[in-house]
Amino acid sequence: MSLIDTHTHLYSEQFNDDRHAMVQRALASGVELLLMPNIDLESVGPMHALEDAFPTSLRSMMGLHPGSVEADWQEVLDLLHPWFNKRSYVAVGEIGIDLYWRQDNLPEQEQAFLQQVQWALELDLPVVIHSRESCSLILDLLADLPVRGVFHCFTGTPEEAARIVQRGMYVGIGGVLSYKANQALRDLFSTIDRSRVLLETDAPYLAPVPFRGKRNESAYLNQVAETLAACWQSSVAEVASLTSENARQLFRL
Repeated sequence: MSLIDTHTHLYSEQFNDDRHAMVQRALASGVELLLMPNIDLESVGPMHALEDAFPTSLRSMMGLHPGSVEADWQEVLDLLHPWFNKRSYVAVGEIGIDLYWRQDNLPEQEQAFLQQVQWALELDLPVVIHSRESCSLILDLLADLPVRGVFHCFTGTPEEAARIVQRGMYVGIGGVLSYKANQALRDLFSTIDRSRVLLETDAPYLAPVPFRGKRNESAYLNQVAETLAACWQSSVAEVASLTSENARQLFRL
């Protein structure tokens, strides 16, 4: 059985004391491949260094997280974009719009997001989308754009999930699926098109039960797979097989 963690911030400073050991724990637990989204200028170097340390197990993305969109966002994008000519990436990400933390800079978030979507279209890469309290807005913005990708950490409505699946995109799910209060989310994932689901941890954030409240890590993807297996009334091995194949299809792994 092999799993793919499609969204994990392994370069985070929360892993400074045991980063390589944490990666080894994930690999030993059956997580064969780990995909790292970029978030800002400062994360580029640590992300690349970690990918170089584990070249067969870790792959990077390139993008600017919506939470990192500030007044100088255009200058930042101008510095990030040349990396696509220097290295190989599996996606443009993590990009999107976040209306939970900030609403005052929505025009800037939209412009930064759409510019990076254009990168993905030009480079024939998928996008990895952060859509906190903005899923419907993002779907509207993408309505006429033939981009492929995943809505990471999906916690939206059944209607939003249906729109995502109808346009051939994917939903990523992690530890939040295991939280007691999220029965509606488990009900949604019980009926969703299984060919459109990806597993992720979003480590070091959103650790699954029984680790909730602690630092998350990619080895805990097994707990996410167990929760999804319960939703699907199937085996963890089947969940691993289906979601890993979905990841290979989207990211062309």
